[in-house]
Amino acid sequence: MSKPTTQIGDEVREMTDAEYAQWQTDAANAATQAAVIEAKTVARSSALEKLKALGLTDAEVSAILGD
Repeated sequence: MSKPTTQIGDEVREMTDAEYAQWQTDAANAATQAAVIEAKTVARSSALEKLKALGLTDAEVSAILGD
């Protein structure tokens, strides 16, 4: 399997081993960050639903969450 290509200026070439390793690390970090953001979004939505189920108004929920 060949490595992805990179472009610097007009030059398009295959990534070096170091560039490819960094690219893989960056992709893994981006996936981890996306998963963390998704988990926080789901948790926030769940919390909002539970607060509203308790009978709190939007203004009260906003006051609690500091929105």
